[in-house]
Amino acid sequence: MTAAPRRDRHPGDRRTAPAGPHPLPLPVVLAGARGHGRRHLDNIRRLQDKGLVRLAGICELAPLTEEELDGRNVEQSADFGALLDTTGAAVAVICTPIPTHTDLALTAARRGVHLLLEKPPAPSYAEFRRMTDGVAAAGVVCQIGFQSLGSHAVPAIRKLIAEGALGRVTGIGGAGAWARDEAYFRRAPWAGRRRLDGVDVVDGVLTNPLAHAVATALALAGTARAEDVTDVETELLRANAIESDDTSCVRVTTTGGRITVAATLCAEQPGEPYVLVHGTGGRITFWYKQDRVLVQRAGHGPEELRYGRTDLLENLAEHLGAGAALLVPPASTEAFMKVVEAIRRAPDPVPLPPDAWETLPGEGRRVVPGVDGFVAAAADTLALYSELGAPWALPKEVSTR
Repeated sequence: MTAAPRRDRHPGDRRTAPAGPHPLPLPVVLAGARGHGRRHLDNIRRLQDKGLVRLAGICELAPLTEEELDGRNVEQSADFGALLDTTGAAVAVICTPIPTHTDLALTAARRGVHLLLEKPPAPSYAEFRRMTDGVAAAGVVCQIGFQSLGSHAVPAIRKLIAEGALGRVTGIGGAGAWARDEAYFRRAPWAGRRRLDGVDVVDGVLTNPLAHAVATALALAGTARAEDVTDVETELLRANAIESDDTSCVRVTTTGGRITVAATLCAEQPGEPYVLVHGTGGRITFWYKQDRVLVQRAGHGPEELRYGRTDLLENLAEHLGAGAALLVPPASTEAFMKVVEAIRRAPDPVPLPPDAWETLPGEGRRVVPGVDGFVAAAADTLALYSELGAPWALPKEVSTR
């Protein structure tokens, strides 16, 4: 995500969302085309070659260079609303700083422009509700950018659970041991911040870089609605010199059971994040970035499965063009946003003591020795860091919301 473009110099409706199927290719405007937005730019080009979409405009504070555009000519502007007007966009892809999501989404919605909104959809539950209410009132479609929920493994695992393949589900764990250097937290003014200029950001390890682990665990549990979340316990810590958290865990109590997700950006040996479904008769491990599943159950040998994935912008285009079911509507992320809200309202992250971390020579990143094992153990036992005896995580650091 990159710097926020100007929102809307021209208030008022440009048009309402037309009824019936949209003709393809859909004209698309991308807001935020640098950083993570580069992936969206490449994906739009891929879908353009398939005839589903057409890149109509790019919204950035500083226009992309000819080299960044690979020599292609496309309309650019820092004024998001004006760009939507002049391009006649049908879809906007928003990949901008977290605090800008709601205002930009509503700028598009007022013009009848449908949305692919990068995760997390908002920095607070109030902002999320403002966005979803405005989108619903405008009658436009919004897809939330949790790409892992486009994996065909998600319905397959839920089917196995429903069929009783694991017996009774006793809980779901999630683990993410990643590494980010200190420059990662200096890439933008909002990076690693909980607030900026009095506005919520909540750019923590569980709400942004490893938010997929939380959202995927909730999806496998069938927990989508806000009211399904009855309690959230947090342990938010940081090894880096940032305001937000980089080594944290959360335990979510739902109407259907418990989910514990642990994550760090200070891993010794970074690995693939995964979600682990525990049952009385077995377990399922889902490496969600790889669409890879390992099923282990009583009376059967281990079975490893690979699944395909539906791209979320492609799904949005097919929804608008032919009525395909939308994979990640805002309503499916309410429970995730309740977790974000609990993290937002929790006490500020606790800095780890200097002897709990070290800087790797030549890599410019901080590592917490032993953290990889605690992340894995939390997913395996559904316990929090403090309950696992992590020397840097004390019970007084636990916050219940």
